[in-house]
Amino acid sequence: MRFVKICFALGLLIACAPLGFAGDATWVEVRSPNFSVITDAGDKKGRDAALHFEQMRSVFGALMTKAHISLPVPLQIVAFKSSREMRQMAPIFNGKATEDAGLFQGGTDRSFILLDMSVENPWSVVFHEYAHQLMNGNMSKRTDPWFEEGFAEYFASIEVDSKQASVGKIPEDTYRILQGEGMMHVADLFRVQQYSKTYNESGSHRNVFYAESSLVVHYFYDNRLIPKLADYFALRIEDKKPVEQAFLKAFGMTPEQFDKVLRSYLSSGKFKYYPIPTPANIVAAQFTVTPVSSADARALLADIHAHSPDYKDNAPAEFQDVLKTDPENVAALRGAGFAYLQEKDYEHATEYLRRAAQLDSKDGRVHFYYAMVLNQQGSLNAAKSAEIKKELETSIALDPSLADAYSLLGFTQAFSGEPEKGIASMKKALELSPRNESYLFNLASICLANRRVDDAIAILQRLAGSADPEVATRANQSLEQALTYKKQMDDFQTRVEKQARARQNESQPSSPEAVQESAPAAMHFIKGKLVSIDCSGAPQAVLTIAWAAKSMKFHVHDSAHLVLIGADDFSCNWTNKKVAVNYRERSDGDGDIVSLEVQ
Repeated sequence: MRFVKICFALGLLIACAPLGFAGDATWVEVRSPNFSVITDAGDKKGRDAALHFEQMRSVFGALMTKAHISLPVPLQIVAFKSSREMRQMAPIFNGKATEDAGLFQGGTDRSFILLDMSVENPWSVVFHEYAHQLMNGNMSKRTDPWFEEGFAEYFASIEVDSKQASVGKIPEDTYRILQGEGMMHVADLFRVQQYSKTYNESGSHRNVFYAESSLVVHYFYDNRLIPKLADYFALRIEDKKPVEQAFLKAFGMTPEQFDKVLRSYLSSGKFKYYPIPTPANIVAAQFTVTPVSSADARALLADIHAHSPDYKDNAPAEFQDVLKTDPENVAALRGAGFAYLQEKDYEHATEYLRRAAQLDSKDGRVHFYYAMVLNQQGSLNAAKSAEIKKELETSIALDPSLADAYSLLGFTQAFSGEPEKGIASMKKALELSPRNESYLFNLASICLANRRVDDAIAILQRLAGSADPEVATRANQSLEQALTYKKQMDDFQTRVEKQARARQNESQPSSPEAVQESAPAAMHFIKGKLVSIDCSGAPQAVLTIAWAAKSMKFHVHDSAHLVLIGADDFSCNWTNKKVAVNYRERSDGDGDIVSLEVQ
């Protein structure tokens, strides 16, 4: 994703500035059918912001031919009346605050789009990031970076008014960059991955990558080649064909031939610029407008800070400042609970979330945050699992769009004796956020733990080709173990069938007792506290883990090749750490560790 950053002269002083402006302004919430806009710029500009997002949402549906459009994370839009206010939310870059007309701030529980309504066009940067969110919520698989970024740039270049969206205009910046810097060979453009220098390092190469990716997507839409992309990505990503081979088969020309076509398309200056009618039933005058109190506005701004890596340390004090004047402000209590949860201060997090729930039991995020506190605080037992599930089920009933709530519910169900429910909940999380690789990995773990090995293998094979090197490594390690486990099960079944045939040939009655071998042990899962590690038999190790008022020894056969989550390397010096373990039972009552997560 692209982030536009321009240094602002006041620098780090902005990071410490109080949020006093929230109390001096008049805030309202504008609600349209699919969006909430909270603004101090007045009703008209709030309605305008909501209308723009409704129109762009509709355009996305038309471009992707989707009737139902979803977001993977609940979105809050905040429209500021001035640049001064906007700068108090701006991220820090190279020691200075940035100056942007629009910002997107992501999160797993809540996302924010921030707009400076004092400028003429605050939309293009945020629509680029909004496009990524829409793709995450409506596409089942990731594609290559050139298409991800090219489509986002194409989407951000769309112009909307009250009646229609004008689609297909190539921005002047694209011409300027590609004519001034030159173009990449298409084969090289299509080989760029998320971890490459071209994608991650700022400068001319990255600018060309974005501009040319956008140009390719414009060309494909202009020439009705978008349907052929499915063939290309199936060959490129699923079948792992080289770019040249996949491109020739999908588009009927070589990348070198397309280089010439694309240069001609750029130099001609001709492109198709066509209208898409926006929905007639989306009328800004019909959006509802309600006042927002000063305390609620300040709590919202503190919540933005709580979700920002640059300002999250300021958030607890900001929430407390709201609570001094309004002790029963639910938004501030919920936000304070979330801030303390981030700091792993579970005692205070519980206190504030319980107070918030007592005042407003209909706030889905309060119940979700409280479930997270319970999940992270100590080891799981039957009573705690039941309480976590109850809180998450309440959260989902109040806010069915929160994918993370389904994910945590699925994990809790699966490892508290309800594997089928756990798989169903995890699949629901993936419906809301189909490209979330953490959800996919957790689903594979649940399937593997419950001996649905083929399902786990299919998921892990998909993740093994991830563009994220860390995800790909974890998936390949787990895939190797899953394939080994499947072979053990298949070998066991073959031996059982062979013995059964031998008994039949010998006219001996079949009896269960005749089979002396045992099937491979099923996978189990526990969360607890690592008490000690014995590495005297290195590279083997024996871990003593306590949970639910009991302890058990777990064996690691090779600590250098253990599937390890949450740490780079295995350490024999770990003690009193919270851990999560996938393991198989041994005949002596101990366990063999399959994977270890250090929390």
